[in-house]
Amino acid sequence: MIRGGENIPVVEVEGLLLEHPDVDEISIVGVPDDRLGERAAAVVVPTDRAAPPTLADLTEFLARKQTAKQFWPEYLTVVDALPRTATGKIQKFRVLELVSLEGGQPS
Repeated sequence: MIRGGENIPVVEVEGLLLEHPDVDEISIVGVPDDRLGERAAAVVVPTDRAAPPTLADLTEFLARKQTAKQFWPEYLTVVDALPRTATGKIQKFRVLELVSLEGGQPS
């Protein structure tokens, strides 16, 4: 994923967010953006569907992990499950279809 000409280490950010206690599974995808090329969207399966994490929860967690702000997701969509292939691989193109831009706070 490329945001404003900078490569975003998606796998690294996903790995950090998997350490968040409210995140069971996560996939980060690039959402097209006219100004920056792409913006990061996190699609999360929460550990507790009744109390899912907020975008602020995730970005505060990344701040505590000293992750560069330009790597933080700008949108959050909460789902019950991530789409997978028969072999269990996450289907990123289908994850992108799940993204809701209403919950994000683009900067």
